[in-house]
Amino acid sequence: MRRTTVRLAVPLMLLALLGPAVPGAAHAAPPAGSLADTIDWGPCAPEDEAPERVVCGELEVPVDWSRPGGSTVTLALAKLPASDPARRIGPLLINPGGPGGSGVNFAYGAAEAFSDVITDRFDVIGFDPRGQARSQVITCDSDALDAQGAVLYPHSAAEYATLRAANRALGRSCHDLSGPLVKFVDTASVARDMDAIRAAIGARKISYYGVSYGTMIGQQYAELFPGRIRALALDSNMDHSQSIADYQKWETLAMEDSFLQFASWCDRTPACALHEQGALAYFDDLYAKAEAGELVVDGITFLPEFLTQITFGYLYDPAGWFALADDLIDLGNGGGSETRRRGEPAPNGYLPVMCSDFHFDVGGYQRLRALEKAQNRLAPHTRLSPIAWTDLTSCQNWPYRVTNPPHRLHASPQLPPILLANSRYDVATPYQWGRSLAGQLPSATFLTYDGVGHGTYWLSPCAQAAIDTYLVDRRLPAKGTHCPAVFPESPATRKSAPGNPLTPGLRTVTAG
Repeated sequence: MRRTTVRLAVPLMLLALLGPAVPGAAHAAPPAGSLADTIDWGPCAPEDEAPERVVCGELEVPVDWSRPGGSTVTLALAKLPASDPARRIGPLLINPGGPGGSGVNFAYGAAEAFSDVITDRFDVIGFDPRGQARSQVITCDSDALDAQGAVLYPHSAAEYATLRAANRALGRSCHDLSGPLVKFVDTASVARDMDAIRAAIGARKISYYGVSYGTMIGQQYAELFPGRIRALALDSNMDHSQSIADYQKWETLAMEDSFLQFASWCDRTPACALHEQGALAYFDDLYAKAEAGELVVDGITFLPEFLTQITFGYLYDPAGWFALADDLIDLGNGGGSETRRRGEPAPNGYLPVMCSDFHFDVGGYQRLRALEKAQNRLAPHTRLSPIAWTDLTSCQNWPYRVTNPPHRLHASPQLPPILLANSRYDVATPYQWGRSLAGQLPSATFLTYDGVGHGTYWLSPCAQAAIDTYLVDRRLPAKGTHCPAVFPESPATRKSAPGNPLTPGLRTVTAG
């Protein structure tokens, strides 16, 4: 059967809000001891329609930090100044995740995303990391992306060989369209960029809030620059020390357990559209039809992994669970697909980062197949995590080396008290990753949100209050603190929090 490649809205650990360049003069980072703000803050790009009071600027940093006199990349920044300057604490740098999330857009939405106590007391500063959004976004050939997307779930040694060739061709297209920066977008380089921002704004120390992939930026900043941190709040944590097997294992279990939470909620919630039929049984039936080649949507026969990818996005926030039930019914009735134009350069900042930060290459097909079978045994309903699996398959035979190899964090005694927070059921950054990270950071306090979803700050009033208190007063919750789960009761009573940056982005998937 001939396979058709389509584009579908499927989330990653990112907010892919891409935009035009930010105006303003570029500056090299000043010496670390400088206390003068040398960023030329001014109006943001008119087409951005930035909120009132937000100002924008730029900063030049080396492409390769081992060659500071070489070529440079210009970082885009945005700042929401503290609304109570008399009580201003200092700068709060922020990142919404990804890789690929726009810190500039996060700063644009800071007044809605954060509590007043944060925006009153801090200059909230977001930056687009190198290779993302306005900071010289990595672009790749979209035909090469489509070719890769057609084989992200290989089912034979021949398909695996095709995947490896497609990945190499894609990586080279990224270099052809974006230049050598594609080799220098690892998270350690981003952490060094963040310290250049600290120096350029004239701050001896910074506070930082990072969520999802933004936690890896904060973790590596803590490792490289422990004495330059006032407060560090890391929400929905990644763990850079994961092996290939553990990365897949914990992500797969997170997917399965989060979906089981949805199914249990639907069983006890009469307003859920699958309440009578049973969400778990209905999903299993759809999956069986997809495996048999009998799931046809808008005339296209879809592979079973489509179901897990479409479901994955809704598990970021229970606010969308009523819609998930509706969409599963629509899929069962043969409706709903989404396509995109092909052939033009496409933003692709995600893969170059992941393939620079993790050793994902497994070598031969037999090892990949063994990993897949192991995940299927762990997760009898959802089978595997689509984000973890495509992280793995997309980096096979990537043409550039891993410049920031995975490792346990080296925690300095200089580190101040740190706050870590994770949901008990987080489909994107598993709870076990947060627990592992807490074991690597002796000065950290670990906060558990006992509910479902990604980004505790917008899911739990309890977690939000704890993070606010820590950032403002540097007062941590008691060790072992748990925040109660929050579930929607009806479509009208539970909506996503205003300003939540963890909205779905785009990822390549394949239908057959």
